[in-house]
Amino acid sequence: MAIYTKKGDKGETGLLGGGRISKDSLKVSCYGTLDEANAALGVAFSQIANDEIKSIIREIQKQLFVVGAELASDEKGKDLLTNKISTKEIVEFEELIDKFEQTIGPIHEFIIPGDTNASANLHLSRAIIRRAERLIVELAKTSIVRSEVIQYVNRLSDLLFMLARAEVYYCQLEEIKTKVIGRLEALKGCGAPFGLSLQLASAMAQAAEKKAMEIGVPVVISIVDSAGHAILLHRMENSLLASLELALNKAYTSVALKMATHELAPIIQPGTELYGIQMTNQKIVTFGGGYPLKLEEQVIGGIGVSGGTVEEDMVIATEAIEVFLRKKEED
Repeated sequence: MAIYTKKGDKGETGLLGGGRISKDSLKVSCYGTLDEANAALGVAFSQIANDEIKSIIREIQKQLFVVGAELASDEKGKDLLTNKISTKEIVEFEELIDKFEQTIGPIHEFIIPGDTNASANLHLSRAIIRRAERLIVELAKTSIVRSEVIQYVNRLSDLLFMLARAEVYYCQLEEIKTKVIGRLEALKGCGAPFGLSLQLASAMAQAAEKKAMEIGVPVVISIVDSAGHAILLHRMENSLLASLELALNKAYTSVALKMATHELAPIIQPGTELYGIQMTNQKIVTFGGGYPLKLEEQVIGGIGVSGGTVEEDMVIATEAIEVFLRKKEED
């Protein structure tokens, strides 16, 4: 069966219910604009890797056909419709918006579309939906349009804005994961190198404990090798249970990223290269107390201290590093 009927050759199109209407009418512009948005969403869908976002977009595309069918119906046709958009879909959109905002966080500046191809097409879809909303609001002045339809397109534009942000966010996370995994792969197979023995680690821990006792803070001291594996874990009496894991993770972070943990704070902010890295696994720590141990420019291990304030942990760790530096000079 041919897709062309020639019935529209005179500039009219059929409505669900049997009525005929001019193709340049406001009603046709409304559902035609929704069709345009659906096509733009299809482009975004084909570019997105995140399964959750793809699933949401596909469901939206199906719903747009439902909304379009209602707008493309005359009064008789509306009575024939068995599937219409309701408050259920609107509430679901609001829940998704809230969920993504909790994950991504609030925005503090205007967003310029184009960080990724998919996010740009989601922003394009959002703008088209906004246009559709304006047309539908205008149509509602002269025709009966259910309030749920207007609410739906309004919430949809908000959701598409959030999905565009989420697409960029997840792409950045994947990029960060790739970088971190690459660094960790480079560390695989490295044991404790010359110069960072258990004996030296013990001497460093003793110096750290002495400093901790001076300032009255029970801490946990962790020293790891160049692969992030523990050489020594020293726990002072009355130190916090949580400090066991934190000390290890601080040392691990300093080795994995080859920098002191307190130096991470400014470079994990939104828009920076490592934004979101602390969410990639449960080991990355972005506050002070972890330091890499270097032999010339090579990271041969790391130390992490936890139990006091950030400043106290850093002071105690520095005391242990002094022992390491003296030993390095002797060798």
